[in-house]
Amino acid sequence: MMMDRDAFSQWMGIEILSIKKGSVELQMTITEVMTNGFKIAHGGIAYSLADSALAFSSNTYGIQSVTIESTMSHIKPLKEGETIKAVAKELQLSGKFGRYLIEIINEKNEVAAVFYGTVFRTGKEWIIDNGQPTQ
Repeated sequence: MMMDRDAFSQWMGIEILSIKKGSVELQMTITEVMTNGFKIAHGGIAYSLADSALAFSSNTYGIQSVTIESTMSHIKPLKEGETIKAVAKELQLSGKFGRYLIEIINEKNEVAAVFYGTVFRTGKEWIIDNGQPTQ
């Protein structure tokens, strides 16, 4: 599985809740070391969770996909101890490119951040095991 080789996502404590072609739902809990000087989650934490969701969702077809562009809007602060989710949805897929929307959802089921990502599909095949890339 792709997560088995993703040391950064493991370090963040990301868990895969669901995964299917073009979409994924991830979860993680914000720890003290992830907070900034205002005692809220550093913006890079939500961004990293969304980036992992982009990687996992875009690679579900067995074609290695890499991010070429992304943007994020932060809407609500995230706090230490809060368990948050990333919900990735495929917006468009073609031979070479894919576009995805990832929403970061807080414990109140509110959208805390919105991330848009574009990936380049390299054409290099991945080995698929149980619906998930393994290489």
